[in-house]
Amino acid sequence: MEIFPPVPLAEWKDSKETLHRFAQIVGKIRLASGVRRNHWWNVPYHVTGRGITTRPMGQVDGNPIFTIDFDFVAHRLTARVLGGGAVSFPLLGQSVSSFYHQTLDALRALGVAVTMEHPHPFGLPDAGRPFADDTEHASYDPFWVNRYWQVLSQISLVLEEFSARYSGKISPVHHFWHTFDIAATRFSDRTVDQPPHIDPVTREAYSREVISAGFWFGDDAFPQPTFYSYAAPEPEGLADQRLDPATARWVEQRGSHLATLDYEDIRGGENGRGTVLDFYESVYQSAAHLAGWDVEGLASPGGITDPYASQTR
Repeated sequence: MEIFPPVPLAEWKDSKETLHRFAQIVGKIRLASGVRRNHWWNVPYHVTGRGITTRPMGQVDGNPIFTIDFDFVAHRLTARVLGGGAVSFPLLGQSVSSFYHQTLDALRALGVAVTMEHPHPFGLPDAGRPFADDTEHASYDPFWVNRYWQVLSQISLVLEEFSARYSGKISPVHHFWHTFDIAATRFSDRTVDQPPHIDPVTREAYSREVISAGFWFGDDAFPQPTFYSYAAPEPEGLADQRLDPATARWVEQRGSHLATLDYEDIRGGENGRGTVLDFYESVYQSAAHLAGWDVEGLASPGGITDPYASQTR
């Protein structure tokens, strides 16, 4: 299988817009049905061998323990309960409205009752329209949805490898349903005073200093798949630092800066994985040193902190 196969946004934009809303529906079920974790670690998806999963949820809200899985090989959604019951239906041929109703029907058939706090899209142009009323978004191309999952799987492992180099507090590799990107975030132990007027999603996500690395599939602002990295709060002078490789660049965004590396720039290279890792590492080293992090003390080369094991490598 080709590493980093092509996934041009123009080829599957309509399918992506539909799938993004499918993911938000199930993501909001996850939000309503799981134990809250710091920095919203409870709500993103994790990649599986056939798609993405919510992981187990329920019990705390009186429901049985259940999971919801997207299968991007058979192109089905499956809800399961711990007792073994399962309900599945096809993703192909669904509008957002029909997907919304069928998902809730599937859960009810399994004895799961979920109430979403706000059953509307989050951060999308049609945020004022309920999922139940959206018959506009109904595109689903199995080839490109499967390709999205293949790329997601490749990049998930790159982020796992990058995460292994850090021994401090770090998120799992997460696929976020609100922004439809995949990322891993490193934290320092210094708190960030977020003012009360900042929205609660941002306050929780950025209550500590962070340096994040990730990838998104493109949108209207960035119409191509892109690797990215940033620090929040951004240390002074970060955007003046050199990025590796030379094709990477700093982009100003909402008063701060984002390091970006176009997906297409690394696809034809001999060592695409290594180039992406070098990109993430160049941002981390610059941001962490400027912010005064203990870079050497937090390092875990090869994912190892045991000094005896390190000596034998």
